[in-house]
Amino acid sequence: MKRTLNLANLLAIITFFVFTYAIGQPNNNPRPNKKKGWISLFDGKTLNGWHGYNKTGEVKNWVVEDGALVCLGAKKGISGGDLVTDQPFENFELTWEWKIDQGSNSGVFYHVVENPKYKKPSETGPEYQLIDDVNFPAKLEDWQKTGADYAMNLANDKKRLKPVGEWNTSKIIFNKGKVEHWLNGAKILSFEAWTPEWTKQKTEGKWKDYPDYGSAKSGPIALQDHGNKAYFKNIRIREL
Repeated sequence: MKRTLNLANLLAIITFFVFTYAIGQPNNNPRPNKKKGWISLFDGKTLNGWHGYNKTGEVKNWVVEDGALVCLGAKKGISGGDLVTDQPFENFELTWEWKIDQGSNSGVFYHVVENPKYKKPSETGPEYQLIDDVNFPAKLEDWQKTGADYAMNLANDKKRLKPVGEWNTSKIIFNKGKVEHWLNGAKILSFEAWTPEWTKQKTEGKWKDYPDYGSAKSGPIALQDHGNKAYFKNIRIREL
């Protein structure tokens, strides 16, 4: 009996030391779930995490109102007043809620490049277009309408845009060149960047004089100040 008890004690001691050693070792994968987690890009209270495109200092043309990030439509000149994230992203799923005033125009860019040689995000970053399709005071081509990959790919017939003044929900998925645009729960377009077809679209269309358009593999997210009021909230992203 005494011998059995000693053996049991010995096994218990060995187990204790093995467990203690294991939990004391460094974690070689300290962020195993980071890429699956959602990051909030807007805290609902401040402009923390954002700055003016190609600018430093206080942002005056964007404010927070009732938990929403609001563009006051104060664009001046060609330099614009676009807002960009401090953090760059490569492959991601981005979701946000938005609304605009009657006749307004805005957009969301990704893979933006900040450099003094560029005047605005659209010279480098693809755009998810946001606009008043119904009341905009000029004729719109399909490539200019809400949900389009601006001047490149059109939204399909699943697009259901809510009336001006109501909140819409949008999503961009970018994963190794494969892109999806979603609007109010429906996938309204998909395409693949950097293919021969995509390059042909780029070099023969609106972006033919902008050789760096869509070329970056990573960059900040940008919200457009097109001189009109636009409202954003619940802006979230997760890395893929």
